[in-house]
Amino acid sequence: MLDFKEIIAQEIEKATGLEKEELKSYIEIPKDTTMGDYAFPCFKLAKELRKAPPVIAEEIKEKLKIEASIIKKIEIVGGYINFYANNTSLVESVLKEYHEKQEQYGNSKIGEGKSVVIDYSAPNIAKPFHIGHLRSTVIGGALYNIYKFLNYQVTGINHLGDYGTQFGKLIEGYKLWGKEYDVESNPIDELTKIYIRINELCKEDEQVLENCRNNFKKLEDKDPYCVEIWTRFRELSLKEFQKVYDMLGSKFDSWNGEAFYSDKMQEVVETLENTGKLVPSEGARVIELENMAPCIIEKTNGSTTYATRDLAAILYRARNYNFDKALYVTSYEQVLHFKQVFEVAKLLGMDEKYTDGLEHVPFGMVRLKTGKMSTREGNIVKLEELLNEAITRALKIIEEKNPELEEKEEVARKVGLGAVIFNDLSASRIKDEIFDWDTMLNFQGETGPYIQYIYVRTKSVLEKAGYVPNYEEIQVSVLSDKASFEVAKTISNFEETLKQVADKNEPSILARYLIDLSQSFSSFYNANKIIGEDKDKQDARLYLSYVVGNILKTGASLLGIEMPNRM
Repeated sequence: MLDFKEIIAQEIEKATGLEKEELKSYIEIPKDTTMGDYAFPCFKLAKELRKAPPVIAEEIKEKLKIEASIIKKIEIVGGYINFYANNTSLVESVLKEYHEKQEQYGNSKIGEGKSVVIDYSAPNIAKPFHIGHLRSTVIGGALYNIYKFLNYQVTGINHLGDYGTQFGKLIEGYKLWGKEYDVESNPIDELTKIYIRINELCKEDEQVLENCRNNFKKLEDKDPYCVEIWTRFRELSLKEFQKVYDMLGSKFDSWNGEAFYSDKMQEVVETLENTGKLVPSEGARVIELENMAPCIIEKTNGSTTYATRDLAAILYRARNYNFDKALYVTSYEQVLHFKQVFEVAKLLGMDEKYTDGLEHVPFGMVRLKTGKMSTREGNIVKLEELLNEAITRALKIIEEKNPELEEKEEVARKVGLGAVIFNDLSASRIKDEIFDWDTMLNFQGETGPYIQYIYVRTKSVLEKAGYVPNYEEIQVSVLSDKASFEVAKTISNFEETLKQVADKNEPSILARYLIDLSQSFSSFYNANKIIGEDKDKQDARLYLSYVVGNILKTGASLLGIEMPNRM
């Protein structure tokens, strides 16, 4: 495919003597197509060239030599150089590359020979899998799929919250009231009741809280009774969690949670001791850090912390996965924690490659209208219930709009789950999300169901025609109209979009792209009669519809969304 950005950057490099790759990164795609298909902002060069942007633009334009068959027009607006692509060249280039690559279209080689570890989802054992866990699960899952598509070696890790003081509390609560609760038949709900109850008692009685802390220390010391209860809670919880993962299509390569590192933390403590920087502080042991709070490695009773376990995990992952990137997909509430951990990791004697590759991927919280969720207070929305409700509502809409639709339940499953996943991924991940049924399940506008509807439309056009045209027989020149060109131009940005997602760890970039592609196809569909008397136009337009449908399906699947064949 013609890489228009590459061609433009090469010419600007010749005109300025500046580095092509940097110049290419500056090239923009204007939202207003009257301002060109590609735009170069000359103010980016003003400091280096010591000239006003409009002057730079004029000087560069004078030196540009790009064939009219590629760029038909170049204009200067203020400090921008605007480039207008030759419609036929772009459309022909896009369809040719799609024909050659098919389902691998958009796939690049940037990940070859590189390894990425992604730590995501990570619910707490014996606690409800609530909508607060949805973000980590679907953001991490999307990144997992996209990195894999870009040819990285990817390892997805569910770093389960299966260790820590909360288990000391659960063990204490179970000791006190275990016989009152039917943990076997309804594990998460019953354990949650115990957890809420023991927390209330801890607020009233300091000795009970101390007993809970001691229980966790016993668990670390492999006390048989504590280990037996913990193992039972873990197995029951995972069985319940799997129901949600099956609904979301979530998969993991490793389920090693915090407890996995219980016998690996001593090495971390000893290594830090040898640096001379592990120092006592108010009965605990910490690493002092510049410009931030100390990182606690051991508590006053000798038990470990989240930080100790995360440091042990970094060592383990470096040795076993030889990662270039290690991503931690958690809420922005943990920003300080990971800053501390990543800084302390530099003291563990690892190659700089590993510490340089550590990256926190923070996201905003999911909040109820009444405020923050808390298992202790009992105000949560269970994720399984939310997903089932989404499917139920989708089915109701389908029965109202298309009661004769075959396999309604299966379509409702894909539409309902797709609506929830897309809603979560469509906005910048760092933004807080207020949980609202109306917003979550809005089936109008820029939503998952809209993308699915456009995909189904591409399928129905091809089914009505009864064939997919042979690429070699297509007359691409008939796709010279503005609507066809805009579709092809959007298609051409698919690979670059995926690279941007990986560069910024931001799945919303792909979600936005799918909306743009859907909208451009809708305009094309409304502007052109796809099936008609002119066979050349019909074949070309059908093939363009075929390509759009396949890219929508590929892009949606990378986000974790399935496409229905009918709606």
